[in-house]
Amino acid sequence: MERVGAVGVLPEGLAQAIRGTAEDIATVLRAAPGEAGAGLPVPRSTWTLGEAAAHLAQANALMADLAAGHDRPYGDGTPGSLAAANERALAGFGERAPGPLAEMITAQAEAFLASVEDRDPEELLSTPLGAMRPAVLGSYLLTHMLGHGYDLARAVGRPHMLDARRVDLTLPFMIEAMPRVTDPAAVDGLTARFAVRLRSGPSFGVLVTDGAVETTHEPPARPDCTILTEPVAFLLLGLGRIDPWPVIACGKALGWGRKPWLAPRFPRLFRAP
Repeated sequence: MERVGAVGVLPEGLAQAIRGTAEDIATVLRAAPGEAGAGLPVPRSTWTLGEAAAHLAQANALMADLAAGHDRPYGDGTPGSLAAANERALAGFGERAPGPLAEMITAQAEAFLASVEDRDPEELLSTPLGAMRPAVLGSYLLTHMLGHGYDLARAVGRPHMLDARRVDLTLPFMIEAMPRVTDPAAVDGLTARFAVRLRSGPSFGVLVTDGAVETTHEPPARPDCTILTEPVAFLLLGLGRIDPWPVIACGKALGWGRKPWLAPRFPRLFRAP
């Protein structure tokens, strides 16, 4: 049973979101057209549907092991090293059939939930992006599944499984990960204070000081640029699944303040791992 609130390991709703997202991804994979489905191209990716699903099954297994307290080295935290680790892992894993991979994804999500409840909420667990508390690791798992689940849904032409509530639950990971995935070239010489607000949802701050990035759980008092985004658009922008200008043109992201021109630049300050 999910433990919720301040005394639980995972915050309220996170276990349900992890389980529901895994089941939604499995539904997408089961809708793939037979054996040929594994070879469907994934938009904006060099992977096929079978490769993307295999990666997701492997990643869920990795997260379950980390939640159990096992040390699983996987790159050095940089986007390049994580991409290389992904390719090595895929090369050693032969399954590409959507049906079996759907079962693995849901089973490993359940294994994660079972293991994480045995952790101390303040324990720091080793992850590919550095040490994290169990609740942040759960948010990491959800974020990763939502990003790849979106890809898989697009590959088979089905609705994606992202919604505002699930995106809200990714914020603990997104806020913690942003300084770790900064693009050094993009922030070089930049000093700016961003307030980022999700429409009808939470907000946070990103402070860039001469290329050094810090995130805060509250927006700064005097931001240079305030960004208001529709939640699903925020996550897809953050994960590099969509481009800023079409989102701005549709009114799903707005920027204002002393330096409003920084708003379209903001997503490009980071490199999704």
